[in-house]
Amino acid sequence: MLISFLICFTVQAQEKLYPNMFPLKDVSLLNGPFKHARDLNIQTLLKYDVDRLLAPYLKEAGLVPKGESYKNWEGLDGHIGGHYLAALAMNYAATNNAECKRRMDYMITELKACQDANTKNHGEWGKGYVGGAPNSAEIWSTLKKGDFKAYRGGWVPWYNVHKMYAGLRDAWLYGGSNDAKDIFIKFCDWSIDVTAGLSEEQMQQILDVEPGGMNEMFADAYQITGDKKYLTTAKRFSHKSILDPLVKGVDNLDNKHANTQVPKAIGFERIGELAGDQQYKDAGSFFWETVTKNRTLAFGGNSRREFFPSVASSIDFVNDVEGPETCNSYNMLKLTQDLFRLDPSAKYIDFYEKALYNHILSTQHPEHGGYVYFTPARPRHYRVYSAPNEGMWCCVGSGMENHGKYNEFIYTHQNDSLFLNLFIASKLNWAQKGITLKQETNFPDEAQSKLTITGGKSKFTLMIRYPNWVKAGTLGITVNGKAIKISQSPSSYVAINRLWKKGDVVELKLPMQTTVEHMPNIPVYASIMRGPILLSAKTGQDELKGLVADDSRWGHIAGGKKLAVDKAPIIVDDHPDKISERVAPLKGENMKFQFVNEKIINPEKLVLEPFYKIHDSRYMMYWMMLSNKQYGSYLDSVSSVEKEKLELQNRTVDFVAPGEQQPEVDHAMQTENSRKGVSHDQFFREANKGGYFSYSMATNSLTNLSLYVRYWGAEWGNRDFELYIDDEKLTTVKNTRRWELSLFQSEEYKIPETMLKGKKSIRVKFKALPDSTAGAVYYVRLLTNK
Repeated sequence: MLISFLICFTVQAQEKLYPNMFPLKDVSLLNGPFKHARDLNIQTLLKYDVDRLLAPYLKEAGLVPKGESYKNWEGLDGHIGGHYLAALAMNYAATNNAECKRRMDYMITELKACQDANTKNHGEWGKGYVGGAPNSAEIWSTLKKGDFKAYRGGWVPWYNVHKMYAGLRDAWLYGGSNDAKDIFIKFCDWSIDVTAGLSEEQMQQILDVEPGGMNEMFADAYQITGDKKYLTTAKRFSHKSILDPLVKGVDNLDNKHANTQVPKAIGFERIGELAGDQQYKDAGSFFWETVTKNRTLAFGGNSRREFFPSVASSIDFVNDVEGPETCNSYNMLKLTQDLFRLDPSAKYIDFYEKALYNHILSTQHPEHGGYVYFTPARPRHYRVYSAPNEGMWCCVGSGMENHGKYNEFIYTHQNDSLFLNLFIASKLNWAQKGITLKQETNFPDEAQSKLTITGGKSKFTLMIRYPNWVKAGTLGITVNGKAIKISQSPSSYVAINRLWKKGDVVELKLPMQTTVEHMPNIPVYASIMRGPILLSAKTGQDELKGLVADDSRWGHIAGGKKLAVDKAPIIVDDHPDKISERVAPLKGENMKFQFVNEKIINPEKLVLEPFYKIHDSRYMMYWMMLSNKQYGSYLDSVSSVEKEKLELQNRTVDFVAPGEQQPEVDHAMQTENSRKGVSHDQFFREANKGGYFSYSMATNSLTNLSLYVRYWGAEWGNRDFELYIDDEKLTTVKNTRRWELSLFQSEEYKIPETMLKGKKSIRVKFKALPDSTAGAVYYVRLLTNK
């Protein structure tokens, strides 16, 4: 009944699918950090070459590209185009930018030509197809027949095409293009056709390879058309190995690729919402609860090296420089919006606000507009930024969208209520009520906001968010100067029902506190928060290698020198919960603070400021916080381990983390009779039945190298195998019952100069002997010799 109403009722923009949201055109940003970010992002978007973005689609359709495909991330060629189309549509809807509209329309015209050409040229498998995934013909024609070899050999094909599904949906949703909607529905029908012959078991097999948000797309198609075949397909694209545990309230996310799972959860929620299926609703809700409460850092991001760590491996947040990925938060915010639509609870906005300010806003460079992939939490590390037409990472694609929709969740509505969710300077036109209003605020520089009804008269309930970071009893609300009695607690909404009219003024006082938030599972590290804002400190600009990334394969990683964590500033305090007494505002500065009467080891001149304002610098996001008793013994052990790690890092020329998706793709892995897995909270790869696995590793033209390999010291069975360098045997490794010790063991194998001379890269192969297993191998490095 609800779905039919939504389909038939003439509405605009997000309300077509998301009935609690206002059209982007009806919410205008006023001057402030979010408007600056949105306007700068439009300038950045218009520097990209549309024909180069479209080239993969034309190529796969058998048409002649009008530009050269972008070189970076070649195996994922085509994934950026859908994000770009969505970003154009959002910014056109929000600002009426004519060039965004022109480019959007041009892309839709070209994509329609691609769809028509695929239908004509690839009738056996391509009717309705409009993807740019490399080797599309072989991948999809063989997948349709149940042969997944080419599919598994490609780079996440469903993830790739999902981006264009979402782009076409958004071109209709935000940009109002009915042509985009028509292409989208035909594209959905293509997916149904290409998977129609697959059994349920085979569907689950293909979902083992990152599928993006395909289940969400079919749920959306169901809502758009009312045709239940799309809902059936949405469920077929739902990964049971993730869905079933979540339904039971079981967190089985340890060591899983984080951004593979978040889009699945979005799809679960959408299916639950539209089908009224409680199990799917429960799965989406529980996923959100466990990720935000157990797996999220102080700035709202999650994962390291793209994977969810276990409790035991959470220290990786400190050790690694590949911190939380921007795409993860992009998708977590989408899931949060969906959950809030069904249950308008303030807890969702508390998280949304934290991630929006501290992660999303911080991932755009405020001058050149570049996007960030990884945000390291490691003390005294830094981030790198993309440049237009260079690094075409996944977080460039999501970044294109992130900064174009800041106005979509400031206000929402439900029945007769208007929800004030975020304290962002803006104007709202609530056409249904004939009401216009303006929110004036300099938050977070000022802990207050003012709402003025600028036009109209209507009776409704204004729902004002009482944030979780405002101390109980300190929120202040006045209407036309008269104080409102507040009985609610933090993380709730205060309801004010009255006849609102032009000239009414609501003033909010939002006092912020300075608090400490500990790192999940690593309580010795903590961050300092001011209200919802993460306070961080700049710690120098030395050796910021690759600050603006080039087009290299690993340019998105801040690969500069790691600085020893035991040499970073350390807070020694027996009462860290009283940090507010030792952090004082800098006179004459907004949201800048300094330590007073605090014991700091390795002191520097430290100024605490919002993390989203820190760029082109190393920084402290998390601080080691020790009691006086802890300080001596703990630091001695940290110093010893840190010295060993840095020595290894300084000798490393290249490395692979076997079993992890991205590093293996990056190093052109080849395998036969090989499998990956997780054991002892670490990923591994092994091969048997005479099989092998190999990686292409860079040598930097050096000839004084050794191969470093990490094993587990207590493996069962025969573990003898051969090591090869470019098909020339380096050595035979005999690990069968070698150590009998339940600890990781590392070995170095010196590589003869003759195997390295004149080579920029080598292929390292681990080959199993008969009736034995090669591995398990947990880490591989090329090291310079001591």
